[in-house]
Amino acid sequence: MIDAGAFIGQLFLIVLAIVVVIFVIVVLTRAVRVIPQARAGVVERLGRYHKTLSPGLNLLIPFIDRLVPLLDLREQVVSFPPQPVITEDNLVVSIDTVVYFQVTDARAATYEIANYLVAVEQLTTTTLRNVVGGLNLEEALTSRDNINGQLRVVLDEATGKWGIRVNRVELKSIEPPASIQDSMEQQMRAERSRRAQILTAEGTKQSAILQAEGERQSAILSAEGEAKARVLRAEGEAKAITTVFQAIHDGKPDSPLLAYQYLQTLPKIAEKDSNKLWIVPSELTEALKGIGGAFGRGLAEAGGAPASDAGSSVRPPAPPASDA
Repeated sequence: MIDAGAFIGQLFLIVLAIVVVIFVIVVLTRAVRVIPQARAGVVERLGRYHKTLSPGLNLLIPFIDRLVPLLDLREQVVSFPPQPVITEDNLVVSIDTVVYFQVTDARAATYEIANYLVAVEQLTTTTLRNVVGGLNLEEALTSRDNINGQLRVVLDEATGKWGIRVNRVELKSIEPPASIQDSMEQQMRAERSRRAQILTAEGTKQSAILQAEGERQSAILSAEGEAKARVLRAEGEAKAITTVFQAIHDGKPDSPLLAYQYLQTLPKIAEKDSNKLWIVPSELTEALKGIGGAFGRGLAEAGGAPASDAGSSVRPPAPPASDA
């Protein structure tokens, strides 16, 4: 039979060993801390600031050192809800802001401010009201870069002692009242209509100018073409007359030949149907005399008669007093 005292002793040793193991595990857990990259941990020793842990493996004294919650050292983006802001012309606009900031000093961010996120939000709201309150609605809508720059300077200066650096401040949206939006839309539509009318008038004017210029150029070119055509026709007629005259001069025609050609040309005058009246020119008798003289000379040479007699035998009668 097992002795009760020995059993109790063995049970006590087992419990003690378990307690020691648990104590060692707790001590190691509290003594060894691994800090991730881009994080920072503030260590308090007996309630006072001791040091800031860097990323990696760190050793602490259990039950003496205490690690406060880790801080994120990466750049953070915080979007604040819309804030009503009164402009210089007494119009209430709703402005959304986005702040980009980064924790640069873990100790200052832990001990200099209780909640730096709330502090940045409230500081942004008050600074935004101060900056926009000095601008009218049109300046507020068109001066976003100026407002962003002023907000960043004020926030960076105020949050520097908190261990926070404000990198950028952006106005996400500026919404004026509904009535002002309707008025602005009407004004924009009127402005666009005015610009469209101006562009239409400019286009019509330019079209008329180009059309007039084209007509002027066309008239000038037509006149120049007609003038050149007349010159060319005149030059052609002059060359034709010169050529004919030169041919006649080179051929040395006699009077009978010219009279014969003259008589051949007379019937062509009456070929048109519109010629109801034919005027017999006085030169006809002279032509007939020339032809008669030519025939008379030919017969005289053939029969031996004198040319004057032959010519007198075919002499045409004297023309009447009137040529018609």
